[in-house]
Amino acid sequence: MSIWMALLTIFVLATLLGFLVIAKVPPNLHTPLMSGSNAISGITIVGALLAAGGGRDWFSQALGILALIMATVNVAGGFLVTHRMLRLFRKPRS
Repeated sequence: MSIWMALLTIFVLATLLGFLVIAKVPPNLHTPLMSGSNAISGITIVGALLAAGGGRDWFSQALGILALIMATVNVAGGFLVTHRMLRLFRKPRS
């Protein structure tokens, strides 16, 4: 089995496992999990910066830039959604 087939197998299994775990989360826990996923995406941004600036070859740089863009969108969207959900629990101002 080639290394690409092994990596693809790991990716598919991780995707399925992640989907199954997130699908079982009750709705009242989504906000804390969103905050946790923002922290993980912050780590992804650091890794993407290292991959994009590594200078090994054009393909790894392109994947690093793509990962950087996607992780940045994920962090920004996660903060916006978390902020909006937390606004629902505020007491109304009189």
